[in-house]
Amino acid sequence: MNKHFTLTAVAPVPPVSLKLKFADGHEATVDLTRIIESSPVLACAALGEGGLIVSFGDDDMLELGADNLRARAIEQAGGYSHEFLWNWMAKHSLTLDEAARAIGISRRMLAYYRSGKNPVPKTVALTCLGWETCGKKAA
Repeated sequence: MNKHFTLTAVAPVPPVSLKLKFADGHEATVDLTRIIESSPVLACAALGEGGLIVSFGDDDMLELGADNLRARAIEQAGGYSHEFLWNWMAKHSLTLDEAARAIGISRRMLAYYRSGKNPVPKTVALTCLGWETCGKKAA
């Protein structure tokens, strides 16, 4: 189990946010406005599946994964999450080896960032975005 994707506490923050605490000590507040349209459901927020999800009362249709919540919180704070790399690679149909070569870092480092243990460095994210604009044609 990855501590960086395991929640130890969740608390509603009105009107439509959650305060999250992860097993590795990371704490963040994530705005769920685009996911949840009304705040009463937040009062029912609870940890589920050993801290791997947040569930909302008896609503089986609304469960949010801890990994997705952490990624959203990182991105809302102006950072780049592991999901940024997954999405960038998928958008361009790149394997791990191809993506690492495209942005000039080792396969091991790219895999490390993609694992989500630490946020993606801004320099790596900007290199990905630059590759889309300039480097893709040369690659």
